[in-house]
Amino acid sequence: MRLILALVTVPLAIATVIGMFLLWPRGETPVGQFERLGNGYELQTAIVRGIEPIGGGESVDAALGADVTAELVTGVGQGETVPILVPGEILANGMDVGDRILVLFNPDAMEGGSPYVFWDFHRELPMAALTVLYLLVVFAVAHFKGLAAVGGLVACLGVIFAFILPAIMMGTSPLLVVLVGSAAMLFLAVYLAHGISIRTTTAVIGTFAGVAITVVLGAGALDWTHLTGAQTEESLIAISVFPGLNLRHLLLCGLVISALGALNDVTITQASSVWELHAANPSLSRARLFTGGMRIGRDHIASTIYTLAFAYVGGALGLLLIALTYDTTVLDFLLLTEISEEIVRTLVASIGLILAIPFTTALAASLVPASRAEVAA
Repeated sequence: MRLILALVTVPLAIATVIGMFLLWPRGETPVGQFERLGNGYELQTAIVRGIEPIGGGESVDAALGADVTAELVTGVGQGETVPILVPGEILANGMDVGDRILVLFNPDAMEGGSPYVFWDFHRELPMAALTVLYLLVVFAVAHFKGLAAVGGLVACLGVIFAFILPAIMMGTSPLLVVLVGSAAMLFLAVYLAHGISIRTTTAVIGTFAGVAITVVLGAGALDWTHLTGAQTEESLIAISVFPGLNLRHLLLCGLVISALGALNDVTITQASSVWELHAANPSLSRARLFTGGMRIGRDHIASTIYTLAFAYVGGALGLLLIALTYDTTVLDFLLLTEISEEIVRTLVASIGLILAIPFTTALAASLVPASRAEVAA
């Protein structure tokens, strides 16, 4: 069984490495090609010292704003307390006296206007604290295996930012890049977190099957529903910066990456479920292992469908708020391009996920009797 699995996974791993080598962005990439600030502009740190609502009252009205003063901690005017121009919506939604902020200094506005404009909040400390808390909780519950999974996550993010995004920016086919990149992310995520074994290799093959289904079905669904990926503000900006970019392929790539985590979750769970059933009762037949695993799988299907749907709805709340202001029927609302994209994304990812569960369960049930020594160990 190990030999059969090796004959499947080793060529996939070799093809992934070769693909990354061939597609790896070489030479000067567009990463960092634009200046963040204009000539003469400077970002400085400041501490908010006063917020006085315009028009009186105790709370800030987003439409009216407030007079904000802040003490400059770095840069031009260090140590001075100066007025800061802050958008009303920022003030009304979370700025307080004592906050550390970044302000943009515009030397051209020294003669008149506001030379200091709010840029962003300093959030290094809370972000670091949340990260440490996250790692502590992971270690407390999952021990070193959990930390290994975090290492796999970091490696996957490295693939995205070092390979997938720069390669797409260089003009390589987004779909080809994401297929190779997703394979690399899959190997890293599974084997770093769970080690190399028949069980984890079963999950890897199951996830590959789910990704293949998602890609084929997603490509057909996007074409069938005439979703081009070219009708959002982000897409228009992307095509203006990268004129040759295939936006439909980019939309499909986003679908694949967003489904990859859930696919990996269900395949690992199904493989582990079958292994545990076998460990509890080694006399179970392959058919009984499959039916037992599928009872768990059906519960997992139900919960994961909710997970995907809620994740997409949560990420699109602002879009939904705006879309609901349109005077339209429920059907027309659901067929709006922005909403249709999310629906198709959810449906395609869910179908790939659902079909990956019986495939992985059947594969695990057929392989687990060959690993009794591993289970006993």
